[in-house]
Amino acid sequence: MTKPILLVAAAALVDPDNRVLICKRPEGKTLAGLWEFPGGKIDRGETPEAALRRELGEELGIDVCETCLAPFTFASHTYKDFHLLMPLFLCRNWDGEVEPREGQEIAWVRAKRLADYPMPPADTPLVPWLRDLLG
Repeated sequence: MTKPILLVAAAALVDPDNRVLICKRPEGKTLAGLWEFPGGKIDRGETPEAALRRELGEELGIDVCETCLAPFTFASHTYKDFHLLMPLFLCRNWDGEVEPREGQEIAWVRAKRLADYPMPPADTPLVPWLRDLLG
């Protein structure tokens, strides 16, 4: 049986100290308590970059220009009810202060420490890529 494909875009926001932002999924959401890279579903007719701009504005109150989103790698993972395909973009520049707006906790974490935070199965394989890039 073929499962529907869910397209999601995510960002590894990297601050001037080379730390990566992760967000903890709040209670009441699927996979609550796990840490993930910020982002969200790509709406019909929307590009991954446009989806990230929208989601980062809604979730974190920041404005990101599309040219500041550098495609980095992607995740492909089969969950029980769907298959998730998630491009991960790197972003080092944005306007505004990162502020959680949807009840989530946030943490700025060195790439070598990302594995210390429990993550959804789709996010976990992205950690070594970031660790190799950022040290």
